[in-house]
Amino acid sequence: MTTQHLSPTARTTPTRGRKRQVDDRRRLMALLTDALVAHLGVTAGTHPVVLPAAFAVDADGPDAGGTLYLHGSVAAGWLTPALERDVCVTVTELDGLVLARTGFHHSMNYRSAVVIGRPRQVTDLGERRRALDLIVDHMMPGRAATIPAPTRKELAATAVLALPLAEASMKERVGGASLEPGDLELTGWAGHVPLRRVADAPVTEDYVADPVPESVLRRVAELGRV
Repeated sequence: MTTQHLSPTARTTPTRGRKRQVDDRRRLMALLTDALVAHLGVTAGTHPVVLPAAFAVDADGPDAGGTLYLHGSVAAGWLTPALERDVCVTVTELDGLVLARTGFHHSMNYRSAVVIGRPRQVTDLGERRRALDLIVDHMMPGRAATIPAPTRKELAATAVLALPLAEASMKERVGGASLEPGDLELTGWAGHVPLRRVADAPVTEDYVADPVPESVLRRVAELGRV
């Protein structure tokens, strides 16, 4: 049974910065819904690698705690090692730069998730198709229903990994710079610079005569929303 509490194990319980720890699983799901890129950490042969990946989240997925789907290639060198041992997936959204009166207290505002576990390769055809649709729709909501289904050749070339969300943690920093008593005696500006994503106007391919769909225009507006 999925609980609304995060960090169920020692591996995903923060040991530093506990005041930034987020315990509410719903906030983790909100971050995974908002973010666009995940980073997969895996030991591939003799060395570790961290790779960006398209992803999608299914809170009601078949794995413990819900399912994080990761997109890859069947020819990728990291695929087999990722299935043989636990991996770590991180997702981070940068929300601001924090400038203090001392370098020690310079920081960043962020939302960050860490998921640890043993992934499985999705082989069931129905689940693979659904997972790929979720990944497309994660980037552009509603897009999967407007394009052709993947062909057999495309499915054969595409790997989908499913990672349980049971073992996950989240941290978040908001607000301005930390203030030490001695900082009041110093001079100079301190504060924070909020950051947000901004999407430019869609650029239509030269061979396309169709107008930009309303769904794309809505997504452009949403991507820059705080």
